[in-house]
Amino acid sequence: MLRTADEELTIDELAARAGVTVRTVRFYASRGLLPPPRLRGRVGLYGADHLARLDLIRELQNLGFTLTAIEGHLERIPDDAPPEELALQRALLAPWTSDQAEEIDREELDRRAGRALSDEETEQLLTLGILERITDGPDDNDEQRLRLTSSSMLNVGLQITELRLPREMLLQAKHIVEQHTSQMASELRELFAANVLRPYVERGRPESERERVRTAADQLRPLTIQVLVNGFQRAVNDVIRNHV
Repeated sequence: MLRTADEELTIDELAARAGVTVRTVRFYASRGLLPPPRLRGRVGLYGADHLARLDLIRELQNLGFTLTAIEGHLERIPDDAPPEELALQRALLAPWTSDQAEEIDREELDRRAGRALSDEETEQLLTLGILERITDGPDDNDEQRLRLTSSSMLNVGLQITELRLPREMLLQAKHIVEQHTSQMASELRELFAANVLRPYVERGRPESERERVRTAADQLRPLTIQVLVNGFQRAVNDVIRNHV
């Protein structure tokens, strides 16, 4: 939520509003992640821009950015960037899926599957990358500690296991999908950056264009997914026709 630009907060009020400790605010400031406060006498006052930066830092942390990576990202944003510009940065970084990887045990996996899964079925889910085995903990029973990478894909994975396909085939299919989707994601991101983001930055991040950029980023997510699905379906149809 954006705040009014003339809002002034002490460091204690800033920390409380942002949901962090005063020590955390001071640490971020010492690393250059927050611009200096405005001084009134000997009291430092913070504003909506500082709150927006703290929101952005939290978003970057949730996305798995290291502190060094966060510093590198914020270095590219001017210290005097308004809260609206920082909100745009958050929108551009928003994940395309709400799925979060989570640690589960075999009992919870069986509960979500609706039945007790065999070791073979669990291995196939591991092969597909829907599950990952956690082996970095102190627990002696590490084989029971699993990471579910995508809860929305669990049902899809279970349906695939019922097909009893060879493991090598699944590995090759997974590699093909990951290779091409990663390449498409990288190329489409660069296309958007070259034609929308970089021109916006080069023009000095004009306020009049900010909402257009944010809207384009938001609306392109579902549109891109739909185009990719339809394009893949057409490509499969073409392959079938060419091999009849």
